[in-house]
Amino acid sequence: MPNSPSDVPRPPSDGSRPADAPRRIKVQRRGPLLVEGPVEVELEDGTTVSSDRFRVALCTCRRSRRFPWCDTSHRARSSGAGDGPPADGQPRP
Repeated sequence: MPNSPSDVPRPPSDGSRPADAPRRIKVQRRGPLLVEGPVEVELEDGTTVSSDRFRVALCTCRRSRRFPWCDTSHRARSSGAGDGPPADGQPRP
């Protein structure tokens, strides 16, 4: 079958990646999308934000104060500790 996942070239294991290689995105059940960088993200309002880091975490829960970048606000919700980070911004005990 053409275009099956096994037909897609894989990046070298040493961490270097050819410019035309596909970006790898890791999906996690209760967490952010991990994207091999650098990346540019176009927001709903048309603005573009970018990061030149080797891997970025994109928020999927929209609780992040740094949206579209993940700040781990999803952890408080998934652990049952509340509906997001405390209003004062300090970690929960």
